[in-house]
Amino acid sequence: MFRVNRQTDYAVRVVLALSKKPGGTRLPTSEIGREMLIPPSLLQRIVAELANGGFIKTQPGRDGGISLAHLPSQITLLQIVEHFEGPLVISDCILKAGDCPFENKCPVSCQWKRLNNLLITEMSRVTFDQLVEDGKILDASLMQPIVSNPLTLVPTPKAVSIADSVSA
Repeated sequence: MFRVNRQTDYAVRVVLALSKKPGGTRLPTSEIGREMLIPPSLLQRIVAELANGGFIKTQPGRDGGISLAHLPSQITLLQIVEHFEGPLVISDCILKAGDCPFENKCPVSCQWKRLNNLLITEMSRVTFDQLVEDGKILDASLMQPIVSNPLTLVPTPKAVSIADSVSA
């Protein structure tokens, strides 16, 4: 099964939590862990790896915490995923040129390459400022009341597509 691992998912959550705050805001890791439901045992390792990758800055001490090293608009989902997972490759047959004896005459290999390139292109377009905006749209849609009984307003989830957020 093709999927990002839990550590990568948590790293995305850390960067997203920081991206929601005004630029330069420093947050304690414990606050991010609580907000994003990240176990403390993994959080320190993820923070260290994000700092090593240049995505965040760390400030030790009582008034310390972490902050983004770049604007959310300059950090992509692909950058975080590839930092934790390595290069995105959906099939071993396209991993390295020359590894597959059928690569130039295989219709499956051609499709793997095309699909892999699509995935990379799309993930490189998703920035953390876009994810913050998508989150705001999702939050707002959850607060849309529907009227089943004129005397009762109940917030209900509203379906939102990415196309809706792009055209908004």
